Amino acid sequence: MSEAAEFIDSTLQREATEERARAAHDPGDGLRYYGASVGAVRGTVRDVGRKFRPWSHDQVTALSSELWTRPVFELRLAAVVLLQSNLSLLLNSDLTRIEGFLRDARTAALVDPLAVDVVGPLISGLADQSRARAEAILDRWAREPDPWLRRAAILAPLRALRAASIDAEEVVRRARAAAAGGDSDIVREGVARLCTEVKKIVPGRVSSLHLPCCTAT
Repeated sequence: MSEAAEFIDSTLQREATEERARAAHDPGDGLRYYGASVGAVRGTVRDVGRKFRPWSHDQVTALSSELWTRPVFELRLAAVVLLQSNLSLLLNSDLTRIEGFLRDARTAALVDPLAVDVVGPLISGLADQSRARAEAILDRWAREPDPWLRRAAILAPLRALRAASIDAEEVVRRARAAAAGGDSDIVREGVARLCTEVKKIVPGRVSSLHLPCCTAT
């Protein structure tokens, strides 16, 4: 384990409590839980950033992969926070690595922040052909059998939607494609979250957009 990863791991284990670990444990995701709080994870990533800065792209992506390799929820969340904190260093090609994380996450507590706070802003920062290639990746995710990838495709544009920097109809088109990929509570919950945002931004247009799970509300 690298020095940075060791720092994160040892700090989070010190910050952990058995009570939090028991409360957070989800037997369905196959992960171990130390029992450290989200605040402790964020603070630890902030501290490691100060300790080892300046970061390069390769250092950030290598450390995120190293943290993700271990099936511990707090370490994987630290990988997400690390990527969130270094968005300006990320490249279009990093979507391949992030796709691997999404396939392996198996919990909304990791998939949703990866989609909303990493994938979405990463794509919004791209231009021209790089942006088009990244959007094509989201379209592919929306058609994947894996419901977690479909959920990520639905939720990735949320920040852009809130900022009115993306067409709501384009976002809903992808959500409809994801919902059509098969019945799944994982996807349905993602659509419901998107629906809430669409109602805030384009009130009165939900029915006309034919967003799944929302037309009856």
